[in-house]
Amino acid sequence: MYNRVLVPIDGSETSVRALHEAIRVGQCQKAAAIHLLYVVDTITNIPQSESPPSYIKEIYAQARKYGQEVLEKARQEVERAGLQVETRLVELKRASDRISQVIIDEAKSMPAELLVMGTHGRRGLNHLLLGSVAESVTRQTPCPLLLVRSG
Repeated sequence: MYNRVLVPIDGSETSVRALHEAIRVGQCQKAAAIHLLYVVDTITNIPQSESPPSYIKEIYAQARKYGQEVLEKARQEVERAGLQVETRLVELKRASDRISQVIIDEAKSMPAELLVMGTHGRRGLNHLLLGSVAESVTRQTPCPLLLVRSG
């Protein structure tokens, strides 16, 4: 039924919960493969320039390293569950890039049969100020979506 499950992760408690749900779904499917996606978001947090100073380059490198560590930890967890796993790290390159669009593009290109992701369930001012990757993905997803709330 769901042989290709895409799980965007960011190292948060919520994304770990989503990973656990994806593993449960995968264990019900004998041929299921879990595809883990980590999006390195340096664009929205760091001022852009044509030639970034060395400390900015170090921040970029640390962000990539953290993403690789998150993917590796999740990969090991999926393998321990006896499932096939693939990992992918994507880095935002332009200020116009959005994490939600990277997730949608990845789901389309696989193509994913199920997308499992965490949502923080923000409301009110926090939602207005911070936005919601999950909400944006919900509006554009090309496949069934399982949202997992925190706590």
